[in-house]
Amino acid sequence: MARVSNRLYRALLPLGVGGTCLLLLAATGSSGAPVASMALPDGALRPTIRQQLLAPRIASILEQWHYSRRPIDDDFSAQVFERYLDALDGQHSYFLTSDVTSFQNLRTSFDDMIHTGQVEPAFAIFARLQQRNRERIKFAISQLDQEPDFKLNESFNFDREKAPWPKDRAELDELWRLRVKSDALSLMLTGKSWTEAADTLRKRYEHVLQRVGQVNGDDVFESLMNAYAAVYDPHSNYFSPRSSEEYRIQMSLSYEGIGASLQLVDDYVTISSLLPGGPAAAAATIKPSDRIMAVGQGRDGSLTDVVGWRLDDVVQLIRGKIDTVVRLQILPAGAAPGTTQHTIELVRGKVTLENQAAKKEVRQIKLGDRMLRVGVITVPGFYEDNDARNAGDPNYRTTARDVHRLLDELQASGGVDSLVLDLRGDGGGFLPEAQALTGLFVGHGPVVQLKNTGGNIDVLPDLGPGQIYSGPMAVLVDRTSASASEIFAGAIQDYHRGVIVGQTTFGKGTVQNLIPLDRWSHQSTDGQLTVTIGKFYRVTGESTQLRGVEPDIALPSRVNVHDVGESSLELPLPWDRIAAVPFHATTPLAETVQTLARDQGTHAAHDADYQWLVAALSSLEQTRKDHSLSLNLQTRMHERDVQEQQALQRENARRAADGMSALKALADAQADEQPDVVLAEAARIAAMLTQNNSAAPLTASDSPGTRTQPARNP
Repeated sequence: MARVSNRLYRALLPLGVGGTCLLLLAATGSSGAPVASMALPDGALRPTIRQQLLAPRIASILEQWHYSRRPIDDDFSAQVFERYLDALDGQHSYFLTSDVTSFQNLRTSFDDMIHTGQVEPAFAIFARLQQRNRERIKFAISQLDQEPDFKLNESFNFDREKAPWPKDRAELDELWRLRVKSDALSLMLTGKSWTEAADTLRKRYEHVLQRVGQVNGDDVFESLMNAYAAVYDPHSNYFSPRSSEEYRIQMSLSYEGIGASLQLVDDYVTISSLLPGGPAAAAATIKPSDRIMAVGQGRDGSLTDVVGWRLDDVVQLIRGKIDTVVRLQILPAGAAPGTTQHTIELVRGKVTLENQAAKKEVRQIKLGDRMLRVGVITVPGFYEDNDARNAGDPNYRTTARDVHRLLDELQASGGVDSLVLDLRGDGGGFLPEAQALTGLFVGHGPVVQLKNTGGNIDVLPDLGPGQIYSGPMAVLVDRTSASASEIFAGAIQDYHRGVIVGQTTFGKGTVQNLIPLDRWSHQSTDGQLTVTIGKFYRVTGESTQLRGVEPDIALPSRVNVHDVGESSLELPLPWDRIAAVPFHATTPLAETVQTLARDQGTHAAHDADYQWLVAALSSLEQTRKDHSLSLNLQTRMHERDVQEQQALQRENARRAADGMSALKALADAQADEQPDVVLAEAARIAAMLTQNNSAAPLTASDSPGTRTQPARNP
């Protein structure tokens, strides 16, 4: 799996940057014991007095406020040491074994560093990275003087996360020779000649080298503090002053641009998420984990290669005036470097609350001789128009209010036989809206439990006007359904109120608090800290943390559960359970679910669209398993041609079954012709619920409700 950097830090450090030799010294930590240190060479970045004062404050907040209440001691220090090296060189492509060996005396000193503010040793490690980075980039540029032999049967291992550190300079040179050859071959597969590829790479590498001196002490300090925060859990972060401002105005938060959140993953600018209602989400041509290889302005502007760029520079290229066009060259998620890329056009826009709001549609599903109306309500997020609410507008928009209105509109237009709530890609949001939305379907009762840092447990009830829909329903989720989405889906499942279909959800069962660090210093230059302060639990007492909500009926998805989700992150908080609370559940759906699952399996085996999706996902999964690339140009061209031909055959087989004309080339396929197979299947399952008398009335009970599925043991 690709190594994801500490938030925006690697965005500011695409390939590392310059430095010189380091000397061992000694200092005294808070315990009075000598603390190993390393002298900073002349010209190296150094911590400021402000950062030295800020470090102990961050340590105190993490130790006292984080849910785990874990002290920063020697054991903790060793983990920070590993995380810090991982943030600097997660692919083991810069440091030598001798470098890492020389750092080992600092393994148990990171606790004293943050407690005392004496963080110079961490800056010295960074200086060594600077040195190695300059050496590597200069070496890479030198490799462009002569065309490699692309007829040799060599290969490049692009996933070095678990590879050993190179033992000497010769091994590192060989690694980078293959890397440069792979970069060149990837460009040549797009139709470039060697001369054109070399010219592009030279500019790319020189661009990186040019930015070496632009990294500042705040960037280093941010990476270091994030190494500490990441040991607590993946959702605790430190933002430097610059990153705090950038975080505020990024595309995903400014509601202007293409509506995408970006991060740097192994030197590639990668789509982290798509803002519902934004131009990128509306176009449906890019997905999370897709990589941006180049950016062009307008429909005819030249493409600028952005591999290895700082994230904020790429963001500036993508941003622009509303209604202007930006072109992105995309390497699809999971595809190896050099795989066929495609270029998309997006019209920059402003994302409004209306664009993000819940929306509805009605699907006609034929079962036997019956034609059923299935309402589909898509919930992109759990939102609330705080500005309107604070202004006293009695009609301010919220998720629950919008869904209530949409249900009324469906009823007024002739009603529906069943309902699908589509929560795919819904990363959560405002917790009270999850409570209120649940109330629309289960009536009054507890929705979720919240356990805070001190161990206190609050039972949070629904906040809605009461149950307004009691008919059959299915909730569609995928691996990117997180947080508030999981609270809602879990409550629907626990109350036996509907059937959960799709993928196991993300597994984020934690809540964070954003702490501006200037509240103590009254300065605007201290940044902010995000700290996990609590965990969510279902009414049954089970946590959604790590395990997510398991669907009653599994459906395929393009999102890989091994690459996405809480379990794919490092050092997540564990799953556990607390006591259940009394709630009023409907009749269990176990038998209904078994019947639906059998029918769904039979139908899927004979449905052309479903089989098309399964075959496409199988091909994608095989690509994901490859961790090395052939560096033989003819071999790679053949592999690419075979993949494209197989994709074309799959597409034409689907089109033939659907009565559509065949395509001569895959490039002729239109995005709007691609069916949403999973939603169609979810709508069919919802329709079938009408035949299973699933719309049972609520029944009172004084004891905790029972689950459709057996409890999961730790």
